[in-house]
Amino acid sequence: MQLPDYSVYVLSPFQRLMCIITGAVLFFGIGYLFYHQWIIALLLSFGGLLVPRFWRKHMLQRRRTALNLHFKQALFSLSSSLSAGRSVENGFREAIQDLRMLDPDAENDLITELSIISARMEYGEPIEDALHDFSRRACMEDITNFADVFTTCKRTGGDLVEVIRRTSSIIGEKLDIQQEIAVLIAQKKFESKAILAAPILMLVFMNLTSADYMEPMFSGMGMIISTFALLGLAGCMFWIIKIMDIKI
Repeated sequence: MQLPDYSVYVLSPFQRLMCIITGAVLFFGIGYLFYHQWIIALLLSFGGLLVPRFWRKHMLQRRRTALNLHFKQALFSLSSSLSAGRSVENGFREAIQDLRMLDPDAENDLITELSIISARMEYGEPIEDALHDFSRRACMEDITNFADVFTTCKRTGGDLVEVIRRTSSIIGEKLDIQQEIAVLIAQKKFESKAILAAPILMLVFMNLTSADYMEPMFSGMGMIISTFALLGLAGCMFWIIKIMDIKI
């Protein structure tokens, strides 16, 4: 059985096809809007082949964010179980039930991982090995640190309850900061999208209401100006994405 690798996201053939089709239609529309040349618009539509890469990155980020959030919830559950006197093994099994209670209709990645860890424990594999395998596939700092500290405490007799409580607190603080930043930049993200959409909407409006006035832009020097304008918009878009991508 191939265990999931959370450092990559694999699109299904259908998802990849839909990304390409959607991107191709969008690029074709923009190309025709700027040049009014079917051949150029058709050439630009090949830009749809790049869309799956960006969508894959977006979905990977969403998956890792959800995994981190569910990991925090599982640690709170595990801490409560250990404080109540349950064993570590039973604490992990209890965490699965708690996560299912929080979201009864979903089988998220962490529930799958905790189920794998529980199954490995039933087959006699040390819980430390199962945790380290999970941290290796997750490639996330918080999970790796927890696995390392958990292993050390388990072997040396450290205070597991305090370690889990502190780890969940740290992850919670990081998530709170990320949410605060997301709220602060939400308006700026909307404004940036409006700024990027404004020139395109203006072109649509001008083409619909003053087609003769726009005619010089679709031949000779006008096409060169349109090309620089399109490149400028693309540059602004990537610049805005880079600025808004704040890591914690």
